[in-house]
Amino acid sequence: MTPSPEFRKQLEGYGLTTAEILYRMPDHPALLQSYIWQEYDLFPKFPELKKFLDFWARTLDGPLFKVSVAHCRLIKPAEIKALDGEFRLH
Repeated sequence: MTPSPEFRKQLEGYGLTTAEILYRMPDHPALLQSYIWQEYDLFPKFPELKKFLDFWARTLDGPLFKVSVAHCRLIKPAEIKALDGEFRLH
């Protein structure tokens, strides 16, 4: 059994990142639309989010207005410890 790619990323220090992206509607610039993006990313530089926002700015018509980011580290490498022994509870 192999671990999932998401679990491997968590072991490398990645944590679940959620970004709320507010952008202006291309046809109605006075209106804002919300988009939620979620991916595993590295705190504090957020390379995956930056890559997505660069893609957005290059290819999509709706100009970015505001990006709010929340990040949670689910598993850090320091939290994984090898144990030498086995304990059984009856």
